[in-house]
Amino acid sequence: MLQASYSEIFSAVRKQNPLIHHITNYVTVNDCANITLCTGGAPVMAHAPEEVEEMVQYAGALVLNIGTLDSAQIDSMLLVGKAAARRDIPIILDPVGAGATYFRTKTAQLLMTELPISIIKGNAGEIGVLAGVDAQVRGVDSAGISGDPESITCEFAMRAGITVVMSGPSDIISDGNKTVLVENGHPMMGVISGTGCMAASITGVFNAVSKNRVEACTAALAAFGIAGEKAGVSAKGPGSFKVALFDALANLTPDDMSYAKVRNR
Repeated sequence: MLQASYSEIFSAVRKQNPLIHHITNYVTVNDCANITLCTGGAPVMAHAPEEVEEMVQYAGALVLNIGTLDSAQIDSMLLVGKAAARRDIPIILDPVGAGATYFRTKTAQLLMTELPISIIKGNAGEIGVLAGVDAQVRGVDSAGISGDPESITCEFAMRAGITVVMSGPSDIISDGNKTVLVENGHPMMGVISGTGCMAASITGVFNAVSKNRVEACTAALAAFGIAGEKAGVSAKGPGSFKVALFDALANLTPDDMSYAKVRNR
């Protein structure tokens, strides 16, 4: 029955073609735009303070990514986030590199304090740092976390009042009451840059059409993982895998959600 729910959300994505407003990092901006299109959404990458409040009026979700952070970007994120809040659309925060530097950690905390973040999606190190446990981040990659990842994700979600996604070999999703593991994916997804950022974009697309945050996040990450599994069949290496990943997601159908590997905890 859950797979049917995920298929319904995916069908809604393809029918509604939601606009997803991004303020994201310049390393992966093109990947995020293309993965949004392949999923069934429409991307806009607007970051200038002169237009962000106007642009977000058309969006179904807002994705904020601090991967290439600067002070001007923070100002734009606060402006657009408050405008998104007035419209009651979901805000997805990807705290890339939180824990690696004071600047990134404090910015992620500021955004969580000032904006009604709906979903925070990060790797184990980033989520661990923001949850206040012993965790290490090297650059933008997780370098370890102390404690049980499921418990940390659930307790952080409950305390913060948001849906938390901890990405990894098994993606953990929790709103503090319900915790789900998504076990789809392919090892090569971890050896190309941008898959974490792309996952945030896909999460934005699915949450633009469903108010059930846990189900929408689960469906989004399962779809991405299934596409990765399909791409891995023919890929010869990281370059061909990345192209195949876009193609696989673009060709994915709601019926393919029957391959979702989901465990409820």
